[in-house]
Amino acid sequence: MPYHLRITRPVSHLARTADMYCRGLNLRVIDQFENHDGFDGVMLGEPGAAYHFEFTQSRTHPVRPTPTVEDLAVFYIPSAAEWEETCARSLAAGFKEVTPFNPYWGASGRTFADGDGYRVVLQQGKWSNVERL
Repeated sequence: MPYHLRITRPVSHLARTADMYCRGLNLRVIDQFENHDGFDGVMLGEPGAAYHFEFTQSRTHPVRPTPTVEDLAVFYIPSAAEWEETCARSLAAGFKEVTPFNPYWGASGRTFADGDGYRVVLQQGKWSNVERL
């Protein structure tokens, strides 16, 4: 049975980050918590999907986000029209377009950074988990 994937990232401004990802990537708040052992958090995803993001903020010991240029979350979007719309929505939501460190991601996609510098690649194309080895 496939596992469910949760990508967890500390952020400097929880509400701003949630708003960017919801408006830009059409994600939804699927859960959230306040002051759970000093942490606030929000989980964003799509109902029924096998992944979600969790963004957290510590009330007592803030963690400074330290993403690198190769820490990427890649979304494959098969429809060219939907890809264009998602790129435009991401910019309008506050993501900044950045040059990908690895040129591979610029061939068929665009790379964006959120307010903390975490990078999201919107790849225009399809992906499937077919074993290739």
